[in-house]
Amino acid sequence: MKITRKEFIVGSAAALGLSAFGVGTAQAAKRLVFGGGPAGGTFQVVANAIQTYGPIKAMEDVTIKAQSSAGSVENLRKVNQGKSHFGVVYSGHVFQGREGILKNDPNKYEDVMAVAFLYGAPAQLIVRKGSGIKSVKDLEGKRVGVGNAGSGAFANCELFFTHMGVWDKIERNAMGYNDAAQAFGNNQLDAFWLFTAFPSGAVIMAAQTNEIEMIDLAKDAEESGFFAKYPYFSKLSVPAGTYKGVDTDTPSFQDAALWVANSKVDADTVQKVLATIYTDEGLAHMLSQKKTFKNMSIQTGPTGVVTPFHPGAEKFWKEKGVM
Repeated sequence: MKITRKEFIVGSAAALGLSAFGVGTAQAAKRLVFGGGPAGGTFQVVANAIQTYGPIKAMEDVTIKAQSSAGSVENLRKVNQGKSHFGVVYSGHVFQGREGILKNDPNKYEDVMAVAFLYGAPAQLIVRKGSGIKSVKDLEGKRVGVGNAGSGAFANCELFFTHMGVWDKIERNAMGYNDAAQAFGNNQLDAFWLFTAFPSGAVIMAAQTNEIEMIDLAKDAEESGFFAKYPYFSKLSVPAGTYKGVDTDTPSFQDAALWVANSKVDADTVQKVLATIYTDEGLAHMLSQKKTFKNMSIQTGPTGVVTPFHPGAEKFWKEKGVM
């Protein structure tokens, strides 16, 4: 069959277009979005720290772009959809999402896979000294800051307070930690909840304007069967002296903040990025960004994970001999 000049030009242009599209797609696939959290929060510090680390920036085939978000639950959804390639999500939300048991959300988020443990995030409940609030159950009828809507703090507050039977019996105020501390200082809140590493700047702020106490949340959790129902939470104590005026250890519980990836991110890429961050220099860089990352190490990498690892991460941790 004879091909005319016009057909040849059109066909060649189409082929060139497809070729260009293929190259463009390949390049776009290497621009990896890392979902963080609200500005100033630890989740966002993670994403920013990884984006700005020199050897990460020097990679020729991968570009990581930190992107703010509402927090853990939003990151879970975006990573599952592929709108974010990486993200920070609490281990419990990865578990609940995979099982389809998130509060008011029966969807299953099975494309979110664990990469590494980042840090433990403990629950903290702040009240005024002499308030008479000794248990979560004493919050009934009180004004409580419960974290930003869409955040891990909010979701875990709803989970725990619902389990304790008080979620629908309090005056809930969805707000960030700093706003809650300010409202607490202005006597607009009776208590506020945090789910973040300590010491928290917001609690430090609150303790400057009020004498504060912290509630023993581990006691409530133990007596109510919370640990048996949600096994990804572990016990810990906030040490005495962490905050002004709190002179005894305060038992609580924590979830693990995890670095996660979409299942379709190339395994070699995940392994390469991990291998870049988990060096002495990379871990020193993370620690320089926030002391919260002091427990990041090769040995703790698989800690707190109760769901499947990304294949690239699994290969990395097995080669390091910790899985």
